[in-house]
Amino acid sequence: MTEVKICGLTTVDDALRCIEAGADSIGLNFWPASPRCVDARMARAIVETGGDHVQMVGVFVDFSREQVREILRETGIGWAQLHGAEPPELLAALLPNAYKAISVKDGSAIVLARSYPGGHILLDASVPGMPGGTGRTFDWAIAAEVAKERKLTLAGGLTPDNVAEAVRAVKPFRVDVASGVESKPGRKDPNLVKRFIDAAKGA
Repeated sequence: MTEVKICGLTTVDDALRCIEAGADSIGLNFWPASPRCVDARMARAIVETGGDHVQMVGVFVDFSREQVREILRETGIGWAQLHGAEPPELLAALLPNAYKAISVKDGSAIVLARSYPGGHILLDASVPGMPGGTGRTFDWAIAAEVAKERKLTLAGGLTPDNVAEAVRAVKPFRVDVASGVESKPGRKDPNLVKRFIDAAKGA
């Protein structure tokens, strides 16, 4: 069954609702320019509340290896998602509990994904100036090719209405949603979250 990651949570209450709805992973965003950015104190509170029940993932955009490690230590987050222009060497230094997010413009993303080490990879839509959370989809045929080779997390424009189709087309290890289940940036709508999880796992 496909796992579900709800990304960009900013409150303990939202985290609890996502866990109750059946989420497998929760993403906490540390990119300062994001409306979903959390500080270490809030991230730690979310981890302390739900860390025994789900996998906690920190989302980082062009942080140094030392910065990522410090935040993971300070918050108790178990995984790092690198969503910027980080080189393969930086990812390698953070393995095994780290993976690269690739922004997909075209089929060249397949080759780029292969240049990064580790068992996991994430594919998201490419939007200039935005490393993620854009609500845009991309060609799922590209993702399906990558999913044959790696544990793929599929992101980009997923909603309760299209996630089942995406799961059937791509067969990803995990689907990832942020804006597609929000009432406003950073706040999740419990009904949309439940519909999304049910649709993804029912596919």
